[in-house]
Amino acid sequence: MSYRSRKRKPIAEINVVPYIDVMLVLLIIFMVTAPLLTEGVKIDLPQAAANPVSLNEQSPEPFILTVDADGQLYIDDLQKTSEEVLIAASALFRLKPNTDFLVRGDKKAEYNDVLQAMVLLKTAGIETVSLVTQPLPTQR
Repeated sequence: MSYRSRKRKPIAEINVVPYIDVMLVLLIIFMVTAPLLTEGVKIDLPQAAANPVSLNEQSPEPFILTVDADGQLYIDDLQKTSEEVLIAASALFRLKPNTDFLVRGDKKAEYNDVLQAMVLLKTAGIETVSLVTQPLPTQR
């Protein structure tokens, strides 16, 4: 026997089965958690025929103030008092004056509660406040 016949070539294979298992577990985790992340404060927005707000990549993320059916105020799904909203809105407006300020009001909320939320933002120095609505269903 010669030296060459005894020499074995190394096997250059990678076992990818554990990687596939980990990938499938991560996929299932993301599929379960993704819908939970987008829920936010449950409100029923009124429907209106309005043009959508156009946001470009250069504009900062909009400031969204939510008013639920009971008149409670929320910023980023966290309940806030009117003083906390005033401080947060005025601070953000000073740092990023081109931020869009939006009010999401539940359609069962009292008109006064939504109006007070808008006045609160005006008091913080914001001149333009937009209302968020659902688009009307399309007619076939």
